[in-house]
Amino acid sequence: MEKSIAAKHCCERMEYDLNQKCDHHPIRTDCPDMLIYLNNKNNEYGLIIHDGGSSYIKINYCPWCGASLNLSK
Repeated sequence: MEKSIAAKHCCERMEYDLNQKCDHHPIRTDCPDMLIYLNNKNNEYGLIIHDGGSSYIKINYCPWCGASLNLSK
């Protein structure tokens, strides 16, 4: 998948996942349907660990398209 000019993320699937909203869980890490977390403070993407906390495992590549997720400035 090519990144569109208007897209903020590497591919449509990443864009879709990060724009999902849950009516039952106001906090993204609380929802079991959410997979990806974007930490804007640390400029990193991660896989959410659904253990009742807000932990995530940093990832360097998109799990769907393989693009580098290096957000270094």
